[in-house]
Amino acid sequence: MLTDETRYKLLRILESNPQASQRDLAHALGISVGKVNYCLNALIEKGLLKARNFKNNKNKRAYMYYLTPHGFEEKARVTVRFFRQRLAEYEALSIEIEALRREATRTNARGLSLD
Repeated sequence: MLTDETRYKLLRILESNPQASQRDLAHALGISVGKVNYCLNALIEKGLLKARNFKNNKNKRAYMYYLTPHGFEEKARVTVRFFRQRLAEYEALSIEIEALRREATRTNARGLSLD
């Protein structure tokens, strides 16, 4: 349930904004607060994150999420995997776009409308 993409995005956001609320994270990732909670707990269980209460906050349920040294290492690994995945998708899409461009050019050369 915790994909590389979700793991990457969560770790990236929390590295720069450790005080982000679960609601903020859910909005940024386009997922439910419940899924964010599940993912954060999974990352904490794996030792990638630590959660600490805000000391001087009226809302005692507010947490700051810190990447552990292991979390920084995992973020680096997942960043490389995510980058390679996106690059492969980009290359496949580029090939498909070029094929469609050639097909559209042939269609247009025959005098057919592209509309």
